[in-house]
Amino acid sequence: MLLIFSALLGDDDMSKNEMIAMLLAGGQGSRLGVLTNKIAKPAVAFGGMYRIIDFPLSNCVNSGVYNVGVLTQYQPLRLNKHIGIGFAWDLDRRNGGVTILAPHVKAGDESGEWFMGTANAIYQNIEYIDANDPEYVLVLSGDHIYKMDYSRMLEFHKKNNCAATIAVLEVPFEEASRFGIMNTKDDDKIYEFEEKPANPKSNLASMGIYIFTWSKLREALIKDNKVHPDSDFGMHIIPKMLADGENIYAWRFKDYWKDVGTIESYWQANMELIKTLPSFNLYEDFWKIYTNSDIQPPQYISPTGHVKKSIISDGCEIYGDVENSVLSPDVIIEEGAFVKDSIIMKGTVIKSGAVIDRCVIDESCVIEKDVKMGVGDNIPNELKPKIYNTGITVIGENSFVPEGVTIGKNCVIHGKTSSADYTNSILESGKSIIMEEEDL
Repeated sequence: MLLIFSALLGDDDMSKNEMIAMLLAGGQGSRLGVLTNKIAKPAVAFGGMYRIIDFPLSNCVNSGVYNVGVLTQYQPLRLNKHIGIGFAWDLDRRNGGVTILAPHVKAGDESGEWFMGTANAIYQNIEYIDANDPEYVLVLSGDHIYKMDYSRMLEFHKKNNCAATIAVLEVPFEEASRFGIMNTKDDDKIYEFEEKPANPKSNLASMGIYIFTWSKLREALIKDNKVHPDSDFGMHIIPKMLADGENIYAWRFKDYWKDVGTIESYWQANMELIKTLPSFNLYEDFWKIYTNSDIQPPQYISPTGHVKKSIISDGCEIYGDVENSVLSPDVIIEEGAFVKDSIIMKGTVIKSGAVIDRCVIDESCVIEKDVKMGVGDNIPNELKPKIYNTGITVIGENSFVPEGVTIGKNCVIHGKTSSADYTNSILESGKSIIMEEEDL
């Protein structure tokens, strides 16, 4: 449908640069633990057939924003491969489209320079933005799950003659101290920004989604770079623009939005997709989520297979039982295996007799026969208790779990393990087996 729409309007009309998007997709996402050991957080699988970055990219296209710069940094290979030339999102355009923007060497600086902060990343790409000559710049995070019409936010921005507009979400007051909070007047004009205040005056939390008038932002970035080489929007740019009397408004967003930055929130967001009435609907025709996926054979559920309230992607073969789970393409569940409340990523095989309960299993893993995973007490992981503490066991990509072992809750396994790596064929809750220590 997008391609037909583009053809009707003509390429020149679709690529006007009233507003371009700058999508910050270079974060490691360390709170996702072993899931982001080899890939950037925006490239992590989500909802079966998607990756996290598909959501802001699809929002751009659905909002009529056809010029998108994607800023990558940490482990970008899989992310870059997924985005490609932007064909899946109708962003393979002669004028505009998608552009991958990585840290680069500049004249006089042979060592190059990493992106040091959210605003610094935009500052380092001023030449790219200037070359596109936009009136407005949309700054996005590449690691949130939501559907938003950015054109409505732009209308609000122009109506109020803003230097900056910040998307905000109302959060419970008892949780407001975890966020950057916008204090506003009755008309939603922002008069103060507080970063994680102990005693919040407001519950309007910044979503990390901004629209700037480019001339205003450009000036602010250049000035701030002289003071803060690690320039950040929340810490530096927004407070300074407010102090300078710039016109900045909050734009209230009232639909579903999820920061999948922890193991628990990532697992929970996937589980919310499979409710009878999902909080976040992947099946709406008027706001589709697009992705770059291979052509797969259809899913197959054998006479011995049973599926209850689950997302089963193309190419899956189900011979066992799957309940309340999300399966990416090419997953095989053998006869006699049982998967419950779990996320199983692409190409993983769960062999006969295995029982998987409340687990996240990354791509291309093999779980051998009669493995019991996710049993026992909820004991936080002894090496990373702040990451693995909600009863979810996580298996890193390309891992092998040998036949007949029992694995507890909050466990982490990464690598091709053998029976000798387990004590009496058991990995107790909160324990880890990491074949390379830095993989944890």
